[in-house]
Parts: sequence; structure tokens; C-alpha cells
Amino acid sequence: MTEHPTSHEARQPNAARPKAPADPRGALLRTPAQGRSGDPAAPPGAGTGSDEHSQSSTAEPDAPRPRPTPEGVEMQAGSESLSRVPGPAGAPAPRQAGAAMRRDGDRLRFVGAATRRIARGIDLDEIVMGLCRATVPTFSDAILVYLRDPLPVGDERPAGPVVLRLRRTDRIPEDQDTEGTPMPPLQVQPDLSATAELCEVQPGGALAEVLRGVRPVFADAATARAALPELLGDGLAVPDGKHAVLAPLRGRRRVIGAAIFLRRPDRPAFEPDDLLVAAQLATHSALGIDKAVLYGREAYIADELQRTMLPETLPRAMGVRLASRYLPAAETARVGGDWYDAIPLPGSRVALVVGDVMGHSMTSAAIMGQLRTTAQTLAGLDLPPQEVLHHLDEQAQRLGTDRMATCLYAVYDPVSHRITIANAGHPPPVLLHLGGRAEVLRVPPGAPIGVGGVDFEAVELDAPAGATLLLYTDGLVESRLRDVWTGIEQLRERLAATAQLTGPDHPPPLEALCDEVLDMLGPGDRDDDIALLAARFDGIAPSDVAYWFLEPEDATPSRARRLARSALARWDLEDLSDSVELLVSEVVTNAVRYATRPITLRLLRTDVLRCEVGDDVPQLPRLRQARATDEGGRGLYLVNKLARRWGATRLSTGKVVWFEVPRRA
Repeated sequence: MTEHPTSHEARQPNAARPKAPADPRGALLRTPAQGRSGDPAAPPGAGTGSDEHSQSSTAEPDAPRPRPTPEGVEMQAGSESLSRVPGPAGAPAPRQAGAAMRRDGDRLRFVGAATRRIARGIDLDEIVMGLCRATVPTFSDAILVYLRDPLPVGDERPAGPVVLRLRRTDRIPEDQDTEGTPMPPLQVQPDLSATAELCEVQPGGALAEVLRGVRPVFADAATARAALPELLGDGLAVPDGKHAVLAPLRGRRRVIGAAIFLRRPDRPAFEPDDLLVAAQLATHSALGIDKAVLYGREAYIADELQRTMLPETLPRAMGVRLASRYLPAAETARVGGDWYDAIPLPGSRVALVVGDVMGHSMTSAAIMGQLRTTAQTLAGLDLPPQEVLHHLDEQAQRLGTDRMATCLYAVYDPVSHRITIANAGHPPPVLLHLGGRAEVLRVPPGAPIGVGGVDFEAVELDAPAGATLLLYTDGLVESRLRDVWTGIEQLRERLAATAQLTGPDHPPPLEALCDEVLDMLGPGDRDDDIALLAARFDGIAPSDVAYWFLEPEDATPSRARRLARSALARWDLEDLSDSVELLVSEVVTNAVRYATRPITLRLLRTDVLRCEVGDDVPQLPRLRQARATDEGGRGLYLVNKLARRWGATRLSTGKVVWFEVPRRA
């Protein structure tokens, strides 16, 4: 910064004055530090005149400071110096009045440029950095910004004491002037590197009084002299006189921090009008910080809402392998209405669901969560896909008249190698065959969920082993640069090209296939959220399935044991006979006791041995601890102890009780 003499007699030759540093921007510091280079002290006669001083201020505070004005050269009206330099001694009063007016205009331009820079910040750090970079070195030689820890959000009223944490500092860097001459060190006392990072505001203390008053004050004010040591730490002080300003940062409802503006003792002191500048900077910064904290909390809530609405991991289903991807429309808006799900069903089947709620807001995410929960509940009832969509449509109408969504619901049966699909206005799935051929499945489009009064239709298609079914939302295939059918065709071609890389007998790895599909997106193709669910059909071979119908008779449990023993012998699993026969006998005995129609017994050999017993009684069995005098109630206790997993699922025609036993190596 360049200091001008305040009287004609005190002027020095221009060659004797130090040049302004080439880069006056303040350095980014992690901790406060003693100020660095600046201008030398003014000549002896400089303090005898006016209290005015000259500092550079441009439309952008980062721009280089102007060089000193030569002797006898009038500064133009468009000059961007904060403080106007008066003319020679004895100049007419109108000239001094014009200089004051131009100086006020410079302050207004500085405040406008500084507030614009502060307003550009979105998050907390950007706003605080904007305040520091806008004020150093144009307005002050150093700045310290303290914020409450933790920062209150909205209407929160913290119960604990008010604690201020040093958030950021900035200062004039050690640099050289335009001729390469090192600048003298910034003389700010004390050494600010020793400033305390945390300060607890004492109720009724001097710092609390200054913060309550809201208005910026000079360091030589009575309250500030006691408040600054409390803020900076014991034994520390600031330059004497009006070389420091303490400005509280007040948000919408409370004080959220404080800022200290510092100038070197050899620099001109702050003027009363500079308090107005400090107040403007503090107000804009505090309001920006308040909004940033609210925005950060809202973004956190939206992100957590979206995260909890989507499955953390996909379930392990028999005869199918799953992979998924979810991409938000933008990192700044990580919440939307797209979802995917995989739900295990009775009979080793699995339901595959992909949906898309209109909009990109927390409301859309909340509606998505409600529809996803409804779909899971309906899937547990083992309803047909078209019935699931019908009930989802009714649920969407109960949520509101404008709650619209698209959804595709598919059920895969690994035993029959078939898949049943119902669609509600969603893009059709793509099936990649083992030989590398990719086809868009022809399913009835249906109407979106929420329209009401529409019948949904389901189709049953072959799902051969080794094939891959791809379910997705429209964000993958539709954008401003292409329509949905063009995108679907590009997706089909991309899948076929990827399958050619691994050959006709080996399908591409599932995770790599998902990545390849997302790579088809260009720079302008991310207009919407993307949910992607891929299912590789392995199926269960007929030779690995044993199925029987049994009448509910007293001799049925013994027959079930014999059938299970013969199936295990055929599969070379005789080592499991004892435990499996005992478990089959207990489950079948419970079914025979209450069933009125034939029961079903099915054994499945995959990586585990799975047994399923179905009957026409809807009541689900419950595990309980039998008393010593009870004759029954110990069957499920044995199942729970000997089986790796077990469960019971209610069907529209009854229930299925199943258990799994690990296969020994």
C-alpha cells in the first residue's frame, strides 16, 4: 500500500517512495501469523496534516494496487482509491470538498465490489475467504475471522456457552515491489501466531457486550480494550489507537462470530466512515454464512434422505446375480425420485423393481420412499406384478393428485427360467443374450403411476441362463441432445458391442458392464438422475430340483423323510441326511397338523441345500421357548439351531416355510 503525505511541505520525491508490491493479495493461512511486507513509515511531517489516507480499491479486490500519484497530477474522478489525497496547503475549499466526495465514491465502489465477491460464495469457506480476500490489502493489512463453534442452524438455540473459533486469517504477504526490492515486514503487534483458536465468551463480559451491541467499534474504545484480549488470548493486544476495528458478525437472529480488521501502526488509522464499511462487510458476510449453514444442513438432510431410501446392498438371491448404479443429476442436488430394488420372494424367486418419481426435490425423494416401501410390502404378499402396480397407483393417488411416477416390476423364477414383467409408463428393459445379441423387450407401456383408473398388463418371457436383464430410468437414455428411443437404441448397441469383447460363450462381468453402460453418457447427457439395475440369470437346472405333492396324512412325515433321503443320495449329499431328515420331518409335521389341502415339498441344490414346505394355512409359525411340560413347540427350535437360515412367507394361497443347510466341502 502507498501512503501519501498530508501536507505540501512533507512531500518527498517520487523516486524515494517504495513501490507497491506486485501481488497485494493476502496469503491464505491456517493459523494467524504476524503480518508481512507493507509500506515504510511516513515522513515526519506526514502526521501533521489531515487524518486522511490513500488505499487502493478496484472493482475486484484482487487487482494490483495503483502506483503513487506523481506530484502535481490531479487524480481523476474515476480513481478507485478509498481515501482521497488533498491538494497542496492553502487549496480552495471546493477542491477539498470535491476530494471528499470522490473519496466517498471510492468507498461505495469498494463496498459494492467486496459484497459482490462475498455473495459469490456458496459454502461457508468460500464466503469467509471472500471476506478476507476482499478486505486485504484494500481495506486492512490483516484480518481475523471468528465464528461460533458449533454454528447454530436456523432457529436452533444452543444450550451451552458461546464459543468462538478462529476460522480464518489473511494478511499482506511477504513480497517484493515492482522493482524487486523486498518490502519491510508488517509491524503488527502482537505476534498473531500466538492467538488463541478458541474463546469462550463470558456472560456479562466485555466481549459479550461488544457482540450484543452489533456495531463495529475501534480498538481504542473502552469496551474493545477489554474485549480484544479476551478474544485473542491473555497477554495479547492490538496496535494502539484506531488501527483495529472489532466488528460483530450478526446473522438473521443472533451473533454468529466476529471479525478483526488490523492496520500497521505506521499506517493511517481507520476513520469513522470506515466503521460503516466494516459494518457493511460484516453484515453481508454474516447473512451469507447464515444461508450457507442452512443450505449445508438442507443438503445434508437431502443426501441422507436419498441414501436411506436406496438399498445399501443388494440381497443374495438364488439363481441370479445383481449389480446396481445410482448417479444424481448433479453433485449440488443429490436428491431425486429415482430408485431401484431387489426383493427376495417365496420359491427362490426375486422381484426386480426400478421407478422414477417426477421432480428433483426432497418431496420427490419422500414420495419415492413411500412408493418403495409400498412395493416391498406388496412384494411380501406375493402379488402378481400387475396387481403390485395397481396398488402402487392407488397409493400414489392417496398421496396427492399430482404424484406421478413410472415403474417397472419384474419377477424372475430361476426354476422355470421365466420372468414376468409389468410396466407403468417406464422405458422398456433390455435383455442381453449369452451370444451377444441385445434386444429391447416388448412389454405393454402402461400408464404412469398416479393417473388412476388404468389396468396394467403383465407379460411372461423366457429368461435363459447366462442372459442379462438391464433395468434403468430415463435419465440414462434421454437428454436434451437425444430423444428416449434414440437413447434406447444406443444403449442396445453399447451392450452388444460390450458383449463382443468377451466372446459368445462368456458374458461380460456384471460390474464392468454397468460401468460400460454409464460411459455412453456424453458431456451434455446428465439432465436427470440415473438408476440402473442389472440382473444376470444363472437359473437352477432341473436336475438340481426335487418337487413333490404330499397329502396331509399321519404317514406323510415319514414319506417326506424317505423322499429327502433319496434326493440327497442322488446328489451325493448323504452326509447331510441326518440333519435334513430331522428338519424336514419337523416342518412337514407342522404343515400336516393344520393343512386341509395337499402340501408341497421342494428341495433345491445350489451353493446351499434349500428346503421349502408349502401349505394352505396363512398363519405364520412363531419361534417360542417350550416349557418342560409342553408336548410340542420344539420343532422350530430345532430348525433354528440346525439350519443356517430359515423363514416363513405368507402367500395368497397360504404360506411357505423354508430353511437352508450349508453344503459341506
